[in-house]
Amino acid sequence: MADSRSYRGIEPWLGERVYVDPSSVLVGAVEVGNDSSIWPLVAARGDVNKIVIGERTNIQDGSVLHVTRKSPSLPEGHPLIIGDDVTVGHHVMLHGCRLGHRILVGMSATIMDGAVVEDDVIIGAGSLVPPSKVLESGYLYVGSPVQQKRPLTDKEREFLRVSASNYVALKDEYFIDVHPI
Repeated sequence: MADSRSYRGIEPWLGERVYVDPSSVLVGAVEVGNDSSIWPLVAARGDVNKIVIGERTNIQDGSVLHVTRKSPSLPEGHPLIIGDDVTVGHHVMLHGCRLGHRILVGMSATIMDGAVVEDDVIIGAGSLVPPSKVLESGYLYVGSPVQQKRPLTDKEREFLRVSASNYVALKDEYFIDVHPI
């Protein structure tokens, strides 16, 4: 079982059919939606704000998820909100940002506080999304800092759903191995 820790009496919450690798750590206000997966060595620390992960979303190996504290100048702080059917690649840093639905975040990308990624977006590997940047729906973004490269093709848009579905199927294989029927 994963390392699931309470913070100030708040426990992580898992939906139905969620797979969390035993080497991952979930702390505090972390909510994981149905059919989502958290892979090896992920750290999700919902201590000073909340982390919400949607349905059929996968957070891959070595990713770090964190938030920004509430303060007088920022009354809501920056929670981390991730939508449905999102693929977060290996070694990604998500900090106090909002991701819509059907997004692919490439390996080793960083998305910073207050950034908003609208639906149907691909972010290239190694990209840096600066604080408060808004990535418009339907585009490929690459670079450090990230720049809009071109509109997504129909094939790429379909791949966003396929990627999420593939991880649901993989998660189910792991789930059966860990929790035999």
